[in-house]
Amino acid sequence: MADAGFHREAGGWISPARLTLLLSGPVLIVFGSWIYLSVMIGDMSIIPGMSSMMMAPQILDPMMLFGLFVMWSVMMAAMMLPTATPMILAYARMQAPDRDHGAGWLPVLMFCSGYILAWAGFSLAAATLQAGLTNFAMMSPMMMKAVTGPLAAGILVAAGLYQFTPLKQSCLHQCRTPLSFLMTQWREGRVGALSMGWRHGLFCVGCCWALMGLLFVVGVMNPGWIIAITLYVLVEKTVPGSEQISKLLGAIMAGVGLVWFLI
Repeated sequence: MADAGFHREAGGWISPARLTLLLSGPVLIVFGSWIYLSVMIGDMSIIPGMSSMMMAPQILDPMMLFGLFVMWSVMMAAMMLPTATPMILAYARMQAPDRDHGAGWLPVLMFCSGYILAWAGFSLAAATLQAGLTNFAMMSPMMMKAVTGPLAAGILVAAGLYQFTPLKQSCLHQCRTPLSFLMTQWREGRVGALSMGWRHGLFCVGCCWALMGLLFVVGVMNPGWIIAITLYVLVEKTVPGSEQISKLLGAIMAGVGLVWFLI
């Protein structure tokens, strides 16, 4: 039942040893994703279908689309799973009664898997968009960024304006209040954990998808911007008053995009 969380303790003490065990799965996923992402940035030829995209970008190749999907999925796991740490820790505390009855640590990993699955859906959409823009010569297959000023400026304006929308602010609120989310969205068992992770992931996608659009402007595989966006999302989710920071960034992005249109 969705209201089952109301009958649970809001928190609980977790020993360092148990906390290490609970987070070992998510930590391994994050480290593995960052390592593979670093390898891809250093040698993009290892991405499936990348060679064909470089040689014939105007031909839509299923292997190219698959490679872009893998690239985006790994990148989203590396960038976004660390920003979900407060929610994962809150879930681990509220799941303590289940562990006391033998549920073990697997539900925590299922929660993380559901979260990653939501971002995998976004990755498929982003990969399809990138393949389409590359096919129409609107993105560079080598630099992986927009090659036309109007497209880049339009992305900046759209991403900036989205920061002010009720949907953005509502999704940001869900990401910033783990206890509220868990109390209203609680589902029992491993499948329930997967469902909760999926739901939280959808809120997170709703909060951050426009920020990911910036990568189409600065370069999808630009390591500096990948790290910068990751850190910003972490700040936006955890720092008090980040709603105003979100709107300030939105005004900056929209302003830069508008100036880009005019020059």
